Amino acid sequence: MTNKQQELNMNYIKPNDSSRKGDLAEYYAVTWLWDNGYEVFRNTGCTGPIDMIAMKDGETIFIDVKTAQPQQHKKTGNKVTKCQSRNEEQKRLGVQLLQFNPVNRQLAWINHRQRT
Repeated sequence: MTNKQQELNMNYIKPNDSSRKGDLAEYYAVTWLWDNGYEVFRNTGCTGPIDMIAMKDGETIFIDVKTAQPQQHKKTGNKVTKCQSRNEEQKRLGVQLLQFNPVNRQLAWINHRQRT
């Protein structure tokens, strides 16, 4: 760290830092939602069950952005994408997961199973 960085209290962020990957996914999500006609309000904190709120045509969506983890299926060898599921609090709040694929930088809504 240089003296100037120390003076400004700057921390170096490694390109593979998981929080940086999450930030990148959220920035892509905001622009993707804008391109699809949504107004977007980001969470100003670093924690919580919701990353952002999107509004369009009177509909409000609570969103948690998840970065997909590209993997290879053990039995078939096919490429698959894994994404975390919602926790109980997110289910209770009706949070919708928006998956970011870091390989092709595409976003997609995750279809959640209905509770019975």
